[in-house]
Amino acid sequence: MPWKESCRFMERTKFVLRLEEGERMVDLCQEFGISRKTGYKLWERYKRFGGVGLFDESRKPLRSPQRMSKEIQELLLGGRKLHPTWGPKKVKAWLAAKQSGLKLPAPSSIGDLFKRHGLVTRRKRPRFAAPYGKGPLEQATAANEVWCADFKGQFKLGNGKYCYPLTITDRFSRVLLACEGLERAVTESSLAVFEMTFRQYGLPSVIRTDNGAPFASRGLGGLSRLSVQWMRLGIRPERIEPAHPEQNGQHERMHLVLKQETTRPAAANFLQQQERFDRFVHVYNQERPHEGLDQRTPATCYQPSPRPYPETLSDPEYPLHDEVRAVGTEGQVHLWGRGKHVYLSTALIGQRVGLRELGPGQWLVTFMHLDLGIIDEAQRSFMPLPHPPQADAPLVATVEPPAALS
Repeated sequence: MPWKESCRFMERTKFVLRLEEGERMVDLCQEFGISRKTGYKLWERYKRFGGVGLFDESRKPLRSPQRMSKEIQELLLGGRKLHPTWGPKKVKAWLAAKQSGLKLPAPSSIGDLFKRHGLVTRRKRPRFAAPYGKGPLEQATAANEVWCADFKGQFKLGNGKYCYPLTITDRFSRVLLACEGLERAVTESSLAVFEMTFRQYGLPSVIRTDNGAPFASRGLGGLSRLSVQWMRLGIRPERIEPAHPEQNGQHERMHLVLKQETTRPAAANFLQQQERFDRFVHVYNQERPHEGLDQRTPATCYQPSPRPYPETLSDPEYPLHDEVRAVGTEGQVHLWGRGKHVYLSTALIGQRVGLRELGPGQWLVTFMHLDLGIIDEAQRSFMPLPHPPQADAPLVATVEPPAALS
């Protein structure tokens, strides 16, 4: 209908007012360039509704066969309120798994429903998208190939004490293997948590962590007591690059959900907080669909490792080395003769290392398959070999003897 777009309402008003003054319909329709059918329709709307009838009518259909029923809306809203950190896709997959045959709307429609009811908090968009998995990190193609471990940032409980949650996940299946609230992020309590997890799920091939304590150190080879214990169990420690948490982004994303659902607000004491962690682990593994798993739950994609936790550990063997020495209680290894020793690392206290002669008075020190450095017997000094704490640092180092020793 060719009304003037600049003021369609005024054109219609002029049209009906001239009709009221007695002008003929056919003449006005010809003048305004509309059909007689449109003119009579507009006249009827004016007589029925007055000036309001001259505005454009809504084109929204009176009935929509695709509209969500009240029952479906209540189910969706109930699922969101029960799991406030889940998005539309997860709520839909969760309801579909609980009630087979239930016809649910698209995730976009579910998201609009949540917005209308004030159940969505708008988040700031990231300023850039960080590339996940950058670098030669181990790729997990099956369960227990790569585990990820980290401490979620400490927070204060209701009684004023700080809680340090230690978390362990399987990278392939996303299963949350452990979430234990510790009083301190120290080696002793961390060893106990890992031993408990190893006994329950078996041993992985690789454990990926950051470069902080107790997983790593700034000492010899970046070794810590925890990583030394993993190596004794046949597990390769893998460390991400410093200041690059996105290389363990999958684990960090789990930490965000953990924080939202268990620490806001925190519980009154450690026992109550651990109960929250345990409930979170059950829901996260057994009920919460994961988009990276085609909306399956992590528990359906995981099975324990075929490598059980050994009750006893045999000492490392060094068949190609001349000497095998135990590291002393202060991290030193004794040489030949009274009072002759050099310092290695406190992470190796009680461990057996191999010494291979490279030349007169020159010895290569090795722990398992990791070459640590060279001892100069005459100078009673130890020169560490470079082991950068980046993700591409090899477990097995290839050492060429110095030119003077060849």
